[in-house]
Amino acid sequence: MRTGAENLYRATSNSRVRETVALELSYVNSHLQLLKEELEELSSGADSGRRGRAPEADMDCRGQQGSALQSGVNASGCSEAVTVPMIPLGLKETKELDWSTPLKELISVHFGEDGASYEAEIRELEALRQAMRTPSRNEAGLELLTAYYHQLCLLDARFLTPARSLGLSFQWYDSLTGVPAQQRALAFEKGSVLFNIGALHTQIGARQDRACIEGVRCAVEAFQRAAGAFSLLREKFSRAPSPDMSAASLCALERLMMAQAQECVFEGLSPSASMGPRDCLAQLHLAQEAAQVAAEYRLVHQTMAQPPVHDYVPASWTTLVHVKAEYFCSLAHYHIAMALCDSSPATEGALPTHEQVFLQPPASSKPRGPALPLELEERRKLGKAHLKRAILGQEEALRLHTLCRVLREVDLLRAVVAQALQRSLAKYSELDYEDDFREAAEAPDVRPKTRQKPEARMPRLSQGKGPDIFHRLGPLSVFSAKNRWRLVGPIHLTRGEGGFGLTLRGDSPVLVAAVIPGGQAAAAGLKEGDYIVAVNGQPCRWWRHAEVVAELRASGDAGASLQVVSLLPGSGLPGLGDRRPALLGPKGLLRSQREHGCKTPASTRASPRPLLGWSRKTQQGKTGSCSKPGAPAKAAPPSPSGLPGRL
Repeated sequence: MRTGAENLYRATSNSRVRETVALELSYVNSHLQLLKEELEELSSGADSGRRGRAPEADMDCRGQQGSALQSGVNASGCSEAVTVPMIPLGLKETKELDWSTPLKELISVHFGEDGASYEAEIRELEALRQAMRTPSRNEAGLELLTAYYHQLCLLDARFLTPARSLGLSFQWYDSLTGVPAQQRALAFEKGSVLFNIGALHTQIGARQDRACIEGVRCAVEAFQRAAGAFSLLREKFSRAPSPDMSAASLCALERLMMAQAQECVFEGLSPSASMGPRDCLAQLHLAQEAAQVAAEYRLVHQTMAQPPVHDYVPASWTTLVHVKAEYFCSLAHYHIAMALCDSSPATEGALPTHEQVFLQPPASSKPRGPALPLELEERRKLGKAHLKRAILGQEEALRLHTLCRVLREVDLLRAVVAQALQRSLAKYSELDYEDDFREAAEAPDVRPKTRQKPEARMPRLSQGKGPDIFHRLGPLSVFSAKNRWRLVGPIHLTRGEGGFGLTLRGDSPVLVAAVIPGGQAAAAGLKEGDYIVAVNGQPCRWWRHAEVVAELRASGDAGASLQVVSLLPGSGLPGLGDRRPALLGPKGLLRSQREHGCKTPASTRASPRPLLGWSRKTQQGKTGSCSKPGAPAKAAPPSPSGLPGRL
């Protein structure tokens, strides 16, 4: 069904037909997400070792929720409560991709090597991408996604130039609408993987057991890292072909994750609240924390209600954040009422000022003393006013929840709000005297304030770093499509009375730093700036300075056979129609290797390289940001083992 809808979506130019097909794709996508969620529940049901673990909460594009009934005391003060459900994102889906043809052709044309000899590396890359399409919903899945993301950064640095792409078409399905989008830019592949890294963090955060402190901490960190992934993607990726990766959508998702992290912070305050239920200052603190959560969700709701985000985000998401905004606002008034009516009266000096706890009317600039009155009757009347606002807010939250039409009802949220409403009504009946006919006081708004403001954190992109799959092609500083070079050799270099007559420097590859005029190296044709790539038939692109020097000295009076590459000016990539290798004209490195017995080096672990982004901006002071691709194609800086050495 989805394939047929995709074909019609691409073929038609009628806007009304495209809207109908997009709706059909959204419907199909929601059912696919539901099926994946049910399969995940079956899989997690077999794991009996984790008590209280929530089933997979991979929300479909119409706002499906998954959560678990959890016991424990939360910040609302109830000992048997249900955890408020969170909104996780579904992963973007993609189709299989054939890397073989373009990579083999590029390796043969630009690098001058036999592309067929890299069949194992290409299969490894394809296997990694295939596994990345269905990652597990845990840390292992994150490592898999980041490992593939790291390889994409290395592919970008080695094979691509600003003027040339791989010629592959990368197709991904929108996470929110299910509509397919495709681009020929590798940046779209990288951006989609980074989006899935953020989406997987949301799923990990939503399935945490937030009845315990450790679960709350893990949930906060997961939502922070999800927000960091969306922030990085919004900063790096432009002209997104799919709605879920547009700047407006990513901004809304980032704010949603920060609001959910703030909600988890509020839930983590439950132990201190339960140890001192009659502590007036603790109740005021909880009230301001709840007001902070409500303010965060109001901002999210405003963002989601505006076009174009309103057209893409599921309506159930918009309603859910609206319900949460009303619920936590009512919870703030409830805790103020508890501070007024149930807490032990505090001295005037111990209480914060009225301006520190409550928002002031625009026309009011006169100081109003302590936050809470000291007389019992005034405390009762003001507490009753705050309870009235709490009841009205909870009734509004239930009304909004009832009006929301979703594929599957989120009963847990209804239970949370209904339980809070019953508690507020019971407390209000205690304070409502039959002979009290005086007009109720006006309850001011609670000032939002938090002691722990979550901040977006970059995902751990470095945890997926591993050896470059195409490590055998040589160090990226020299052997990339951004550079052009020619192969010189074999050059027979003998030792004279003054030695070889050259100075070597650096590692991987070793650079000819200087050539003595009239010396043996100059007579053999070596030039300053050449890189040594083979010594006596042994490839040495990854050799250290000391290893090359030792091999040359061991050659004795018979001399050594060298192959070097000389970088050419410019960074243009030869056309793929030109079948001649760019390394050495008609013969190239491939034929020279066959004639002189050069063996392809076995893959070894490369030195760590920074992740490479698709934006050319240098990110300073940001954890996990991608560095600027392509080091200068010049001499490597001297290292302790690669200091200039004269031979």
